[in-house]
Amino acid sequence: MRAVRFDAFGAAPYIADVDDPVPPDDGVVIDVSATGLCRSDWHGWQGHDPDITVLPHVPGHEFAGLVSAVGQDVRRWRVGDRVTVPFICSCGTCGYCLVGDGQVCPDQWQPGFSGPGSFAERVAIPRADANLVALPDAVDDATAAALGCRFATAYRAVRQVARVKPGEVVAVLGCGGVGLSAVMIAAAAGAVVIGVDVQPEAREQATALGAAVVIDPATGDVAGQVRAFAPGGADVGIDALGSGITAAASVAALRPRGRHVQVGLLPPAVVRGSETIPMHLVVSRELAVLGSHGMAAAGYPQMLTEIADGTLRPAALVARTIGLESLPGALVGMGAAHPPGVTVCLPRSDAR
Repeated sequence: MRAVRFDAFGAAPYIADVDDPVPPDDGVVIDVSATGLCRSDWHGWQGHDPDITVLPHVPGHEFAGLVSAVGQDVRRWRVGDRVTVPFICSCGTCGYCLVGDGQVCPDQWQPGFSGPGSFAERVAIPRADANLVALPDAVDDATAAALGCRFATAYRAVRQVARVKPGEVVAVLGCGGVGLSAVMIAAAAGAVVIGVDVQPEAREQATALGAAVVIDPATGDVAGQVRAFAPGGADVGIDALGSGITAAASVAALRPRGRHVQVGLLPPAVVRGSETIPMHLVVSRELAVLGSHGMAAAGYPQMLTEIADGTLRPAALVARTIGLESLPGALVGMGAAHPPGVTVCLPRSDAR
């Protein structure tokens, strides 16, 4: 089969012919219909994720497809089932998993990080009974591919971690795939949303998805502008980009007893000096600093219900689709400013 891989961190990714995967006894092989391109893939390619230990490596962690082979111990799934998978595959048996918190499972496995991922025509997934999610007909392949990381991550951050309430002010810093998802989800929950991004196209899209106001960081102090709109500060700040600057601005923009949610991957290598979170404000304002790391399979039914009934419209976030041949260059390009919205690769079709 064809796959995108790289031989060393930071080395040019390329398309290669590799052996087809085989299902583990407790897992399946999925024919990939669509796979999303996420900034986390770029971080992995750069060597920021310690889970990538074997090179060459095939990245990719958010996808949808059809089950094409089933391991002997799998009970819930059959060949032909249309599925997606959380980017964190849990063990399914520990105490965290048993209460639905598989996203913090100590024995987690992540496609595209712990092992070969979905930038390929097929991908093998272990622990299928605990981690596969059946897709309703109302969710097409490209939309489903965007759920596994960005939309599901934003859904958990807004609804389950921040517990956003109607009327609260939510500042979303970084309006890429995760950030725009958070804007949509928070607005649907009745919040007053502030979108922050350097790109005018991203700000325009945030407005279209429900942001009450948008801020260009180039025009001045972000926290000050948030406070000018919301005297006293925001109730919730979400760093959906993953930089020391955006994390610090989110915290500084909060009212006393506000909640900062760190969603964007923030490697220690970029946190230094004045870019660190201002902990003196965390103390003096009694702020809550919360991490949010994906969403387990147990969280999908509620989200899929809201998609099916039209409350949420993740299809609006899919800005472009590409073919596999364009994926190496698109991965490299994630390190620079790129168009807003979600890019999805359709490995078995030509680019559109």
